[in-house]
Amino acid sequence: MSAGYWLTTSGDDLTPRPPLDGDGRADVVVVGGGFTGLWTAWYLLERDPTLQVVVVEARTVGFGASGRNGAWLSPNIAVTPDELARRTSPEAAAATIRAVRGAVDEIVDVCTRIGLDAQIRRGGVLRIARGGHEQPALQQGHDVLRRLGVDDGVEVLDADELAARIRVADARGALFDRHGAVVHPGRLVRGLARHLEARGARIVEGTRVTDVRPGPPAVTVVTDRGELTADAVVLATEAWLPQLPRRARDVMPVYSLIVLTEPIDDDRWAQIGWQGHECLSSHRYTVDYLSRTIDGRILFGGRGAPYHFGSAVAPAYDHHEPTHAELRRQLVAWFPALQGVAIAAEWGGPLGMPRDWLPSFRFDVATGIGAAYGYTGQGVATSNLAGRVLADLVVTGQTEFADLPMVGHRPRRWEPEPLRWLAARYLQGALARIDARGARTGRPPTGRSLAERLVKH
Repeated sequence: MSAGYWLTTSGDDLTPRPPLDGDGRADVVVVGGGFTGLWTAWYLLERDPTLQVVVVEARTVGFGASGRNGAWLSPNIAVTPDELARRTSPEAAAATIRAVRGAVDEIVDVCTRIGLDAQIRRGGVLRIARGGHEQPALQQGHDVLRRLGVDDGVEVLDADELAARIRVADARGALFDRHGAVVHPGRLVRGLARHLEARGARIVEGTRVTDVRPGPPAVTVVTDRGELTADAVVLATEAWLPQLPRRARDVMPVYSLIVLTEPIDDDRWAQIGWQGHECLSSHRYTVDYLSRTIDGRILFGGRGAPYHFGSAVAPAYDHHEPTHAELRRQLVAWFPALQGVAIAAEWGGPLGMPRDWLPSFRFDVATGIGAAYGYTGQGVATSNLAGRVLADLVVTGQTEFADLPMVGHRPRRWEPEPLRWLAARYLQGALARIDARGARTGRPPTGRSLAERLVKH
């Protein structure tokens, strides 16, 4: 992938930082220069400014999901609140929701404090029921939050109330959650890196990690430019984690693709509305997500690109014409006024999906290795929470978030190939068929199909 839209419009100098220049030593090495790695380094230095922290990035800061996403600061994780309550407890599910909402607040507070203009707009999230078959899921989502006692700032909008905010074709209502926000991810990731360097962290780019050897006495990070030893190492590579030895089945790299329009003219905006800059999605199993840029473009993203055998990740997979064509079609289906609008950019990238859809934040004192991964597309805000947890565990061994189900979590590993490929392709096809059937018949999903039951586990 080239620098991409978010990085090229970040306002930052994209000249590569120097790579590692031979063997060295640090207190903590962070592998990965995206949001998880940078937030971890940020809070490590906040807790102990004397630490020598080195961030090692294979390409450039923000190259991965942090520079390719849909611009959401989502107040949620991939596991639904009712499913999380079923797996753990209502109390744990509620605490998780509050913690992720708090991560949105924390990012806003940090940016304000350090003067980082990440173009954050706190318009909330609208989960829209497009068609009558999506209305039960809308109401169920609100009912669950109310039962958990975390429905503050969340309300159901009927079709007229929604139309007063935004006009979407065949919209029957929406669940509005004020806790979300939209961000310019390139400005956030690149700006965070610059401020981190000013605090004393070292960031090396163009340095590929090929192995991480556990301690004791020290952890060794093997790269193509030399070796680093450290007291602790944090793996923050998300969908690229399977490229490390012994990590092939930790997450499944699933591609999410995006189309972005040219700036929309005033007449079209008058037909659409959307002055609140809310994040938008529907209730489709196959996932769609929309955001509005500060200069008046519309971003439309979604799943559908095929999983690649062996958890392969490659630049060639960043574009998949059948999926990008479907996204262009869906964009006009949502907003008929956009018929004929020019597309400025199309891109994609992998996200890390764990076997149980639940992220993991953990640090093993015995080996000196920590990791955070498995956001399944909900990582822009959650990575901030992960960074705070990892910094706590590395520096003190304790964290105020210890009771959250993600902390210390070790998900079941994905099946070996070819079972992994077969399962992924089956789920992608089956969920797409369920969405298509609902749109065609007007009947909501039953929740009883094999595919629907599998995505809950």
